[in-house]
Amino acid sequence: MSESDVSPKPTFINPLGLYDPAPNGYSHVALVPGGTRLAFIAGQGGETEDGRLSEDFRAQVRQAMANLLIAIEAAGGQPSQVAKLTVLIVDHDNQRLGILGEELARAFGAQMKPACTLVPVPRLALDQMLFEVDAVVVLPAT
Repeated sequence: MSESDVSPKPTFINPLGLYDPAPNGYSHVALVPGGTRLAFIAGQGGETEDGRLSEDFRAQVRQAMANLLIAIEAAGGQPSQVAKLTVLIVDHDNQRLGILGEELARAFGAQMKPACTLVPVPRLALDQMLFEVDAVVVLPAT
């Protein structure tokens, strides 16, 4: 069995004519290989396992990314198999965008990042939540 059969990964493209999204931690296009399954990971916030939530934005992003990686692993995937992220940020600004880019690099490493949509929102499920992220993961066919 080849590596691609064991661990299918999306192909990321940043087409000429579009700006370079790499500093902001994402790619413009994710192509999913045929014959794979998709896992949809629900929005992960910055809560710890016991439900605590930091008031600090970076701490919430870092914990949410850790939570996302736990969910991806539970689905049988790896960070390199994430095709798309959706990010929700309360009180979004350029400083928070910079933190997001840094934390995506920390969670996903140096490889090209998934396609991503960032949605500024007035609030999330809990009053203290400042950040939430969900994912689509490419998995081998069963």
